[in-house]
Order: sequence, then C-alpha cells, then structure tokens
Amino acid sequence: MNPMSLSRVVVSREGERLITFQQAAYLTQTSVVILERFADLGLIEPIESMLRLSDLTRVMQIIRLRQDLGLNLVGAAIALDMAAEIAQLKAQIRALQQKQF
Repeated sequence: MNPMSLSRVVVSREGERLITFQQAAYLTQTSVVILERFADLGLIEPIESMLRLSDLTRVMQIIRLRQDLGLNLVGAAIALDMAAEIAQLKAQIRALQQKQF
C-alpha cells in the first residue's frame, strides 16, 4: 500500500504543508529511524512529530552531500547552512547596491 494514499493535508501555523515521518521516509527513500536521527542531531526541526517539505529538501541535500562528497551528517548540515548564509548575504549585497543607484 502506498503510504501517500492515506495522507491527509496538515498545515503549520505558518501555512506550510506538514507530513509524517513515515511519509517523509517513503519520499526520501530512507527510514523513519534515519529521519529521527536527523532530528535528534538538529539537522531537521520537526513540528510536533511532523516535517515540513523544506525538511525533505534538506534531508535529500544531506544525503547527496554524503554520497557525492563523503561528508558526515554534521559536515553536510554545516555546508548547507553556510551555503544558505552566503546566498542570504549575496541577496543583501544586491539589495544595497540597488539602493545606491
């Protein structure tokens, strides 16, 4: 049976769609145990035993960094955090440059 066929739509207070760990494990081709480990390490931040779709993206990126670059879980998370911070800083620089013109 497809775990997604029994799903119901759950939305966070901020309007983000939430899914169960079981659904996330199915979609990321991992296991609930692995996702729980990610949460225990602070790599993803569940909302009352549910995950955001952005958490799925992060899980997939971490898995990819592990496979492609051989990074450990924490190293992959740090790399993703640094990339996000760099992107945010670049956006701030562009905004400041546009204000100057």
